[in-house]
Amino acid sequence: MAEDRLPLPHKLTLNERKSLILTGTAEVISFDENTVILKTNLGVLTVQGQQLHLKTLSPENGQVTLDGQISALFYEEPRAPGGILQKLFR
Repeated sequence: MAEDRLPLPHKLTLNERKSLILTGTAEVISFDENTVILKTNLGVLTVQGQQLHLKTLSPENGQVTLDGQISALFYEEPRAPGGILQKLFR
């Protein structure tokens, strides 16, 4: 019988803008040395910087560790269901 695991809550730990530890990560959408885009329990998170490296990627518990020079962290605003057409006809 497979053991059901609850995902870890979403948490960010930034150490001196050089190391970022994330939990609650569902997927790494894309990454290169300047931008890492992650799907988290709380939405899509973009990390920007220079010389970014995925040091740890643990999909089974949702943990990701990034190293590099981190300059920005931001979340995308969730989109309203239905898109622009639904907004036009309200």
